[in-house]
Amino acid sequence: MAIYHLSVKTVSRSAGRSATAAAAYRAGVEITDERTGEIHDYTRKGGVESAELVLPAGAPEWAADRAALWNAAEQTETRKNSTVAREFEIALPEELSPAERQRLARDLAREIVNRHGCAADVAIHAPGKEGDNRNHHAHILLSTRRLGPEGFTEKTRELDDQKTGPQIVTQWRERFASLQNERLREAGIDVRVDHRTLEAQGIDREPTQHLGPAASGYERRTGQPSDKRIQQEREAVERLTRAKTLGELERQSRQSDRLILDLSGDLSAAKAERDRQPAPEVKQAAASGVADFRAQFEAAKLAEAGKQQARQAFEQFKAEQQAQQRQAELAKQQAAQALAKQREEAERKQQAEQERPQPKRSRDNDGPGWSR
Repeated sequence: MAIYHLSVKTVSRSAGRSATAAAAYRAGVEITDERTGEIHDYTRKGGVESAELVLPAGAPEWAADRAALWNAAEQTETRKNSTVAREFEIALPEELSPAERQRLARDLAREIVNRHGCAADVAIHAPGKEGDNRNHHAHILLSTRRLGPEGFTEKTRELDDQKTGPQIVTQWRERFASLQNERLREAGIDVRVDHRTLEAQGIDREPTQHLGPAASGYERRTGQPSDKRIQQEREAVERLTRAKTLGELERQSRQSDRLILDLSGDLSAAKAERDRQPAPEVKQAAASGVADFRAQFEAAKLAEAGKQQARQAFEQFKAEQQAQQRQAELAKQQAAQALAKQREEAERKQQAEQERPQPKRSRDNDGPGWSR
């Protein structure tokens, strides 16, 4: 079935990266950075199915040249920690043909360009030789400034703002899902994608977790499970253990409910039998059976009290479990954030290293992967 993915990343000088290197790698071409003199040569990189520029109306003629476009983007930024490009990374449906996948990526890029006035470089990559062979995806590299007839102008601040940025990204995620479903429908393919979380969709299952390029690359090189995979499996075992404990308590609660129902049934049967007796024997039956009736009534009261205690214990246990779970989740989130920050820094350094040219115009055919 088609799998949805859209993530937004930035290319920043503070991470040792450049727009020229990012464009050269994604398009599989050679670009010389006029600002630094570095040569980024990825002409031997495999897996690039197509690469094309999408420019706003009225863009200057020189912007149609990839090297000129991204050198201009670099030279417009003056700060040493500038964000020089932004990337939309999207998954493309395996069910569509290569031409349809290319059209889908181009159409999304065109809408982004029309809305924000930036320039886009759309590179479609085939699945890697190792890993999921359905991993068709595209890198839409965007300028962080609007492109007008005179060149690059103001920043696209609406995407950088902490208030509007996340909302706009969510809007693009929803739009890409709609656009993808339109293409699937046009092709007569009976599958659909949804940009929402599983919880928002009302689907009761754990979401799949991506290993990411660093962990996937480690597993390919070593043949051993990565730390990230081990952590994911450990968390899955913990979730199953908690679910089993709660399930056992709920089973005990249901048994208590059945006991109360049985006692209630016995009392109802006794009353019905009493009512069926002949009138002259009613008083005698009532006198002789009052003790039994009271005993059953007291037993029902005790059972109800026991049930109430069991419920209170169960609710207290659940509250304690939830509190412990919240504390554990908070600790995990903090640990995960720290680990993610370390991993992200490592991946940035790794990609910066891969995008940095080697002495004597090194032709590196190996680059960062993409994992769903």
